[in-house]
Amino acid sequence: MGGRTFGTTIAELRKGKGLTQLELANMMNVTDKAVSKWERDISYPDTASIPRLAEILGVSVDDLLKCKGTGQGKKESIEDTVMLVLRCVGLAMGVAVAALAALGKLETESGLAMLGIGLACIALQFFGDRK
Repeated sequence: MGGRTFGTTIAELRKGKGLTQLELANMMNVTDKAVSKWERDISYPDTASIPRLAEILGVSVDDLLKCKGTGQGKKESIEDTVMLVLRCVGLAMGVAVAALAALGKLETESGLAMLGIGLACIALQFFGDRK
């Protein structure tokens, strides 16, 4: 399922099960318009409903999520997105500590906790990129 978009994957699996968009929508407690938007990569199901969607379509959550994203231009994998989020959280924690310290609004314990979170995210991102 790796070379397709999330929406294409949902559409192919749904059709493979012989389900219409309306039938899948009813099983997911959403509208058929929502399913249509998922399949066209306009919107995505709520993350809490992904396990139910995978169950209905007869695949694991991992298999359902092994698809390419639909960003502008370059297609990104879920792993790429996770690495970007880790990098951003690490940077945000550093900026927050610096800004709060400059304003005199940072307690030492809170600052150390924020820096720890930031360093952990950067380390996870670093080791994730090395594989």
